[in-house]
Amino acid sequence: MVEQVSRTLMRTIDIFVTALFSPLAVAAIGLADLYARFPLRIGLGLGAGAIALSSQDTGSDATANRDEAVTQALLIGFLTGIPFAVFGVTLGEEAIAILGIWAEQDQMADVADLGGTYLAIVFLTAPARHVALIGARALQGTGDTRTPMYVNLTSNGLNIVFSLVLGLGLFGAPRLEIVGVGIATAFGNIFTASAFVLAIATDWTPADFTYPRRLVIAKQLFVVSAPKVAEGMVATAVEFPFNALLLSFGAEVNAGYQIGRRVYQQVTSPLGRGLNTGASIVVGQALGEGNPAEARYNGWATAALGLVSVGTIGLLLAVFAEPLAGLFTDDPETLPTAVGFTVSYGLAAPATVLYITLSGSLQGGSDTTTPFIARTVGLLAFYLGFSYLTSVVLGWGVVGIYAGIVLYYVSALVIVIAGFQYGDWARRATDMMEDRGSLADG
Repeated sequence: MVEQVSRTLMRTIDIFVTALFSPLAVAAIGLADLYARFPLRIGLGLGAGAIALSSQDTGSDATANRDEAVTQALLIGFLTGIPFAVFGVTLGEEAIAILGIWAEQDQMADVADLGGTYLAIVFLTAPARHVALIGARALQGTGDTRTPMYVNLTSNGLNIVFSLVLGLGLFGAPRLEIVGVGIATAFGNIFTASAFVLAIATDWTPADFTYPRRLVIAKQLFVVSAPKVAEGMVATAVEFPFNALLLSFGAEVNAGYQIGRRVYQQVTSPLGRGLNTGASIVVGQALGEGNPAEARYNGWATAALGLVSVGTIGLLLAVFAEPLAGLFTDDPETLPTAVGFTVSYGLAAPATVLYITLSGSLQGGSDTTTPFIARTVGLLAFYLGFSYLTSVVLGWGVVGIYAGIVLYYVSALVIVIAGFQYGDWARRATDMMEDRGSLADG
């Protein structure tokens, strides 16, 4: 959780610094981040495979299998990051511009120029971003959550400093604005990846590098990771028409969404993501020890902890939405929608944290398909479909989008509850451990 607080704080500072330039700059970095989510989703997907196999093999004391899973996941992650680097440099500005087909063209020309430059800088370090994401989750699966915390606290702290110094031109540095924010992010990616590679290569962590030779481990990494990658890709793909929908109401509405979403992510997401990771670890290690009943109990207990903690914080967030959103902007056209989106995310927080936590438990049991189905249904039916129907067709305006966000998380929660309670994920995880020779009984 501490690690995630620092990561979201870094992104919050980026939005805060960018908001000092203009609402168009906020929209630019928000739209560029849509594309930046593609390498993020691949890294998180491969990280899901790494944490599932790593936690299970740690529980069953199959360290050789665990080390090979970690090594293979990192190699695959680095290679899959290279095409993004090429894309960012060659097509960054065009990629941003295409999102503004319904927007005012003079505004979009400025947004595309700013966002394209930022995207090119960040995408150059996509391979390092993959390595950083996978390395953190692979180590967490072993039970070592402190090393990722130390690395990311340091990296994100440096990122925040560089964003402020280079973005605003402090202490005699040039005022690079959005370019400076991009350089700070790129530096953080490279620093984090290098630190994780060094930690695994030395005796600092339980995991170690080994020569990859077993295809069954690579196959299982892909089997577990593929639905998680697909889930992330669907979520990212939906964001494009969703943001185009927001832009049809004006760049200020899109900026309000970016701010409201950022307020929510800073206050509640670190806790939810930490619980997601923790649930994957305790469920996976219990399965590795041959105790599926304990794994199921651990999943429900972690979900209950999330509901009490994050759910309560989310409701408080809805109550204090206006002063929190006001920290980012006082623009009279942006602030009201920023408050509205903050309230929406706050009201959805109890359902959101239960969905996130139970998804982590299923992931620890090698079931990434159920969360994929849950998120896809929620995104297409409510986040995008319901939002468009009510805001445009029925004429509700932005209020319809607020409601679509809440219903998205509620619908996803219903599906993962059914999957966790009635699914055969424990048996499936045991079968996979047997296939790769990782069962505790040999």
